[in-house]
Parts: sequence; structure tokens; C-alpha cells
Amino acid sequence: MPINENMVQSIVQEVMAKMQIADAPTGKHGIFKDMNDAIEAAKKSQQIVKKMSMDQREKIITCIRKKIKDNAEVLARMGVEETGMGNVGDKILKHILVADKTPGTEDITTTAWTGDRGLTLVEMGPFGVIGAITPCTNPSETVLCNTMGMLAGGNTVVFNPHPAAVKTSIYAINLLNEASLENGGPDNIAVTVEKPTLETSNTMMKHKDIHLIVATGGPGVVTAVLSSGKRGIGAGAGNPPALVDETADIRKAAQDIVNGCTFDNNLPCIAEKEIVAVSSIVDELMHYLVSENDCYLASKEEQDKLTSVVLAGGKLNRKCVGRDAKTLLSMIGVQAPANIRCIVFEGPKEHPLITTELMMPILGVVRARDFDDAVEQAVWLEHGNRHSAHIHSKNIDNITKYAKAIDTAILVKNAPSYSALGFGGEGYATFTIASRTGEGLTSASTFTKRRRCVMVDNLCIR
Repeated sequence: MPINENMVQSIVQEVMAKMQIADAPTGKHGIFKDMNDAIEAAKKSQQIVKKMSMDQREKIITCIRKKIKDNAEVLARMGVEETGMGNVGDKILKHILVADKTPGTEDITTTAWTGDRGLTLVEMGPFGVIGAITPCTNPSETVLCNTMGMLAGGNTVVFNPHPAAVKTSIYAINLLNEASLENGGPDNIAVTVEKPTLETSNTMMKHKDIHLIVATGGPGVVTAVLSSGKRGIGAGAGNPPALVDETADIRKAAQDIVNGCTFDNNLPCIAEKEIVAVSSIVDELMHYLVSENDCYLASKEEQDKLTSVVLAGGKLNRKCVGRDAKTLLSMIGVQAPANIRCIVFEGPKEHPLITTELMMPILGVVRARDFDDAVEQAVWLEHGNRHSAHIHSKNIDNITKYAKAIDTAILVKNAPSYSALGFGGEGYATFTIASRTGEGLTSASTFTKRRRCVMVDNLCIR
């Protein structure tokens, strides 16, 4: 069943009615002035964490889940107020998703072989202290989700958050350490510095006690991590195309695409960024986008104005990222109705508002001659990031052909993009999607190393 805006709001109201919002933490656990001190503290804590039983780690993770729910509105409001991006209602839902669907210790498993020559085990062990770089688009969600998985694997983590979201990130880190302390664990399972900078990030990446670096952000950040000489997990950029063919339920496709594109004002990296549709159904699709899904059809003049504002000087205007459609339209002098959710227009794939990952509710529609042409254009628009893509089709052969051609870590069929994270779909949640380094949707097991233990001619009791 598709999740529309009314459903989203009703879920928010239900969650809010059940939640008792906690007061702001009084302490600042895990917060240091110097990055070297933060790493040293995390190292000491990791010596304790790695000796803890799975049950002890899971007890802390269970408490983290509760604290996330108790503080979901606080974190959501902090994120919007500090960064100016997204909206509170959807951010609350994202935090509830993190609490409910982030894997814990159940993701840490053992593989065994037994036979005439004995027993062999492969177990997942901790890296130690992990260095993590987090974005301003999903700041607390990424910090909380990553720490649960890293802790489950026996690690501690040093964060270098985006400077534009440091207050929100610090609040989340404090909650994590409170959960640990309240359940017999050490302080500083997650740490950061008061003022994260490029210099503190470099210090973290070069530090001898950091054995794995996890970067969630733009291509520049991921490139820096992969050039560090250490094991790196890189969750980089995407420009996810949504392909619609002539066999799709066009009405549902329009609704699903808009719901996914507008969720938290298009901040999730998996969100639909443009549409590629076969020519025979473009007019019908545009009709449903505008008439039933509160989209604003931008004229050529308005497209040009949007381009000059959103891509000022040829570069992405950060003041526009994560803004709602009504605000974006007001920036070009258009007073749109309050119910407008998304800006749509038809244009060539080379249009700057289509080819650029905008992270805002603007959807360009590219017309394709036929399905093969649509696939070719969608692959071009994805830019080889191999991150996420979407398709609306009832033709299994078309879906298969597209899946092979687009070759992304995520491919959503006939649903909004957010279903890929377990929101309205099956599977676990994550906010670090490592398309560039190949891990895909990360979880606790991603943050471990495999170790083989062999016992020859013993422990076989057959």
C-alpha cells in the first residue's frame, strides 16, 4: 500500500502521541576539544567493548533504540533548525526507522564446516576504533545507525561530523554514551570533537589507531578516504533516475515517485532525482503528477530562473538544498499554493536541473523514444555512481534488462524510493550506502573482519 502525505502525517501524530519527549542531556559524554584525545578515549573504551558478551552489547543497543524514539522529535527539530534542510515530520519518521530497523548483534554470525578432518569456524571480529565522516543531510540518523552496527561488531567509533550539523551530531553522540553507561558499558563508545574541521578529519584518517574509515557524503569526501591508505567504506553521491515504461500503473507511479522525491525534501541520497519515461505515457504521467500529486508545472522561463538560483554560478546553491517546493518557488518570485509538494517540468537529459543531483523536490521528466532509449538515458543520468535507481513497470523482461544495465546497489520496483530502507518495504535500514566501494547497504557485519579458526582431527563427533 503506498504511503501518501496524509498517511505520513497520521503516523507522525500517532508516534508523537505515544512518545514522551526527553529533556536535553545535561552532560556531554564523548565530546572532546582535541581529536587525538577523542581517539585515545575511544581506544580505551574499545578494549572494554571487545570483551563484552553479545548479550551485553545488545542490551546497550536496545537502550539506544529507546532513546532514539524518546528523542525523535528533539533530534528532528534540531536537525532542521541547525541545517535549514528537510522537515520535522519526515525526520521523526527517519529516526523511528533507525530505531526499529537497524540491525544489532543478530547480524554478527558464525560460519562453520565440520567433517572427517575436524572443525573450521569463520567468525566476525571487530576492527577496533572506526573513524567515521557523516553528512549534514542525515546527521543524527547516520551517527545513530552507524554506532549501533559498529558497537554490535565490538568496535567504538570516532566521528568527524559535518560542521553544519555539529550540534545535532553531538546530541546524538551524547545519547549513545548515556545508553552505554546506563547499561554497564563504558563511556566514549562514540566520540567527536567540539569543532570538527577538515584538519580534525585529516588527523582522524591518518591516526595510527584508526583501522577502518567509513565516509558518508559527497564524492570528495569518499575520494579522500580511499586515498588514506587505510581500509575505507565509501558511501558517495547518487543521481537516482526513476524509469516509467508503457506497462506501468501510471497513476500509482506518479504517486510513488512524488512521495519518494518529496520525503524530507529529497535529502535521502536514494530519493528520485529525475524521471525518464517512454514517450507514449509522458502526457498521462504529467497529468497525474500535476492534477493528483500537488506538483507545480514550471514554465521555460521559471526553469531558467530556478537554474540561476539553484545552480548559482554553475555550482549547487547549498541554501536551496533540502528546501520545500514552495520555498524554492518563492526564491524566483512565484507564490505557489501551500499544498505544492514538488516542481516538475519536461526537458532533455542534459538540462542542468536534471543532470545534477540537487537534493531538493525538483523533478525533470525526460522523454524517451522507447524502453531501450529510456534505459540508455537513465544509465547516463545515473553517472556511473551505481548508487540507486527506480523503475515502474509490469514487464519482468524490462525490469531485468534495466537492473542489469543500471547496476546499482539499490533498485526499487513499483514503489517509492524509501521502501529500499525498510520504510513501507521489507529489509533493514541504513543511512550509509556504500555503492562506490561495493558493500552496498551497510550493517553491523560490514564493520567486522572475518577470522578463520581451524581445529584439525578434533571436535568432530559424527
